[in-house]
Amino acid sequence: MRIGQLLCAFILSIVSIVASGQQIDAPRPQHGSISGTVTDVDDAAIPGATLTVDGAGSEHRTLTTDGTGSFDLKDLDPAVAYKITVSAKGFADWTSPAIVLQPGQALEMSDIKLKISVVETTVVALTSEQLATQQVKVEEKQRVLGILPNYFVVYDKNAVAMTTKLKYELAFKAATDVVSIAGDVFLAGVNQAADTPNYQQGAKGFGQRFGAAYADSFSNVMIGGAVLPSLLHQDPRYFYQGTGSGKSRALHAMSYAIICKGDNGRSQFNYSGVGGNLIAASLTNLYYPPSNRGPGLVFSNTLINAGGRLANALVQEFILRKYTTNANK
Repeated sequence: MRIGQLLCAFILSIVSIVASGQQIDAPRPQHGSISGTVTDVDDAAIPGATLTVDGAGSEHRTLTTDGTGSFDLKDLDPAVAYKITVSAKGFADWTSPAIVLQPGQALEMSDIKLKISVVETTVVALTSEQLATQQVKVEEKQRVLGILPNYFVVYDKNAVAMTTKLKYELAFKAATDVVSIAGDVFLAGVNQAADTPNYQQGAKGFGQRFGAAYADSFSNVMIGGAVLPSLLHQDPRYFYQGTGSGKSRALHAMSYAIICKGDNGRSQFNYSGVGGNLIAASLTNLYYPPSNRGPGLVFSNTLINAGGRLANALVQEFILRKYTTNANK
């Protein structure tokens, strides 16, 4: 009896020692999975859609749907709230509610339907003044052969009337353009060689002739291109026709000497152009030498300016457009 008790105690002690030296691992919970197909509202599969999966903490995964729009998320922990976001080009994003899996659960999702994204288009309506400003800014870049300013010609068939401010800005830009001033310098040299007007020769005479030439062009542009058009509500620009027979285009160009477009869009007698030529020519009596002054000076300069307007219109209609840079073609 004593031996049996000792043997039993020995066996129990051995078992206790073995048990105390080993740690039995608890069974790990089984992972779950989520699968499904991404479609549009008409049940057409969307391949290449991007799925973003966010779980507890910093857990973050991304994957894309296959050619049939299907996906399969594996090794997801149970008892963790997952949120799935699906995005695809041309569709609005889709986001799932929180998904909590049971151990070993294989969840099949069949309600992932993407809607076509709504593109918001903002239409900005320009006022007539803003539109006119944009058009004039384009005209201010027009130059023949990229050099000679060609501001007072309209190629845009939908051009709108200029405001008074724009008329003055365009005229002043044309009158003070460095190339225009260089043209007056050249004319002064020609007049110096021809000894006309009757200023003296030498540097002083050249300066006087340049001053007269610049005063002629400046007053003609500002009065005929800004002052009178603003007062009379007329457009000082030449409106290029470009289509029709050669005869109709020639008549259109020649009529510019006496016919212009009013700010109301209707054809009118060109009081601005004719009056501008006459007033500018009359002003020459203020600064030309006394021996050159008189009605003859006014009459001759008026004819020269009017002839120049007519010739310019014909050249504009038939020649200059193809050589004008930044023209609205």
